Amino acid sequence: MSDRVWLKEYQAGVPHDADVTAYASIGAILKASCARYRDRPGFTNLGTAITFGELDERSRAFGGWLQTTAGLKRGDRVAIMMPNCLQYPIALFGALRAGATVVNVNPLYKPRELEHQLKDSGATVIVILENFAHTLAEVLPRTQVKTVITTQLGDLLKFPKSLLVNLVVRYVKKMIPPWQIARTVSFTDVLSSGATQPLAEPDVGPEDIAFLQYTGGTTGVAKGAVLTHGNMVANMQQAHAWLAPALSEGTEQVITALPLYHIFALTANSLVFMKIGALNILITNPRDMPNFVKELKSQPWSVITGVNTLFNGLLNTPGFDTIDFSRLRIALGGGMAVQRAVAERWKKVTGKPLIEAYGLTETSPAACINPLTITDYNGSIGVPIPSTYVSIRDEENHELPRRAPGMEQAACVGELCIKGPQVMRGYYNRPDETALQMTADGWLRTGDMGYMDARGYVYIVDRKKDMILVSGFNVYPNEVEDVAMMHPGVLEAAAIGVPDEHSGEVVKLVVVKKDPNLTAEDVIAHCRKELTAYKVPKIVEFRTELPKTPVGKILRRALRE
Repeated sequence: MSDRVWLKEYQAGVPHDADVTAYASIGAILKASCARYRDRPGFTNLGTAITFGELDERSRAFGGWLQTTAGLKRGDRVAIMMPNCLQYPIALFGALRAGATVVNVNPLYKPRELEHQLKDSGATVIVILENFAHTLAEVLPRTQVKTVITTQLGDLLKFPKSLLVNLVVRYVKKMIPPWQIARTVSFTDVLSSGATQPLAEPDVGPEDIAFLQYTGGTTGVAKGAVLTHGNMVANMQQAHAWLAPALSEGTEQVITALPLYHIFALTANSLVFMKIGALNILITNPRDMPNFVKELKSQPWSVITGVNTLFNGLLNTPGFDTIDFSRLRIALGGGMAVQRAVAERWKKVTGKPLIEAYGLTETSPAACINPLTITDYNGSIGVPIPSTYVSIRDEENHELPRRAPGMEQAACVGELCIKGPQVMRGYYNRPDETALQMTADGWLRTGDMGYMDARGYVYIVDRKKDMILVSGFNVYPNEVEDVAMMHPGVLEAAAIGVPDEHSGEVVKLVVVKKDPNLTAEDVIAHCRKELTAYKVPKIVEFRTELPKTPVGKILRRALRE
């Protein structure tokens, strides 16, 4: 598609192409921002802020310790398993500055999921919040991890709050299950020791791997999307070019409630806003909506990013409608479809539109965003961002026409394909999966079905894959089915997504019993032992048989219908 009709929809001041080669690496952007905004706070959490200068010093110390004491070499994998806290950006930028590849890990993983990701990535170092160390202890001997750095939630907070938070978490809320790992080192010891050790920053370039960012697959096994420094820098520059007309450098405050281990917050919040000297307000537990609303009331903020369920949760929390929204410039929704009812209510309460964006782990993530000038929900995921091409293709890889007024929708619906400098290199050690997702000429097949209108706006109508989207997190039916089939009382199982007003979708499991006494509670309890909470079936239905194709493949589509 050479005519890029969507460029006419760009807001004044947004370039058609972003300067994606302005920085060689993420570390280069960090150093530029730390020099420029040295005395300005960069990240804050639970009442304690660190300046860009402190971020520079502490990430340098962390990287220096990794190289000198842990013996980390360029390209080694460092896993980070923490919620949003001040330790996260220090570990993240410290590892990248040392030339490592970062492996972001969901702290809620069960042992089976954690073991797969650590083994597959080859991580040799892990930074982990003590709340989750018991999970690591279970699988550590079967991984390549040699260095375990542990931390507690309050470790970097100001005294006496640091002590108070750690005591409450451990003894009052009892949030740290017992664990035992030989030879761990504390995050605070790493920083104090690292402060006296040199950091030899390698000459990292666009082709070096910044992240192995894990995402589910059609096989149900999580795959590492290989995201280079070039991919991440490109997407940061693309997103910044789009948002820049509405932002002022060195003055913004962004609410970071989505976890930094998720690609959305990783790029949109920590990278884009770090570049412009903004303050990232880290929300450790956004599920605690009453406290989240208190936090939103306690300080001024100008930008918020989130998924539909987050915005919906806020709107349904008492007190949210009494917040002062006068400084709010941008509310950006992605990760899952923004629902009309939520967007319309958001506008009514805050006075600002909820801007819908679209992206994937494989695109670092931003690919399409609505212009910031829209005033109301339009049902579209927006137009391709600078330096990005979008093509709607049929099964034979032929481009389909754009939908003109009066044209039948079915004639224009195909698979959404994306091309641009933010598209991943491929899946780590998965050439077969990479070949399924990427065409020979560099187009990424997203698996999402949609169409483009005459002006270049893209609309998603369905997912080609059977993926289930729970609160913005991908759940792959095969994985849920594999776990269900491990129960001795289950003969057959099929997982599908069903609509849910709180999380977009929830997992429904349709089961054929082997044991006539099997109950739905038995199945759910079994799955809870093996799967992260959002993947656990909320509904279990029993049938005598499942619909299948002539060759015996279960027809999930028939179950959904």
